[in-house]
Amino acid sequence: MGRTFGFIALIIVVGVGGYIYIGQTQTLTPKGSAPSATIEITGVRNDLISIANAERRYFATAGKYATLDELRANSEITIANRANYTYSAEIGDTTFKIIATYCGEDPHAPKRITMDETMDMKSE
Repeated sequence: MGRTFGFIALIIVVGVGGYIYIGQTQTLTPKGSAPSATIEITGVRNDLISIANAERRYFATAGKYATLDELRANSEITIANRANYTYSAEIGDTTFKIIATYCGEDPHAPKRITMDETMDMKSE
């Protein structure tokens, strides 16, 4: 009787763990996206974080934010070529917004992913 109860408890714990795991993985990936699109979106998000950190470093040394071309010229950033995303920047005196715009065919991929000086990332 004790072994049966232990086995049933084990099955319940594994089931609950599996349910939680599935729920967590679904929040990381857009619904309906192909695995390759999910990988690309993760890469784009990492690119936005590195560009934003480069902007913050540049602001600390120069007292202003830089364009993407200025960051590239100063070797502050090296951006991987993403086939379906292009990067742009909106620079102000005390603000910046880095924008990744989607130009691919996946209808479930975010069309724009942005990050600003507060390191707030938004997907549209």
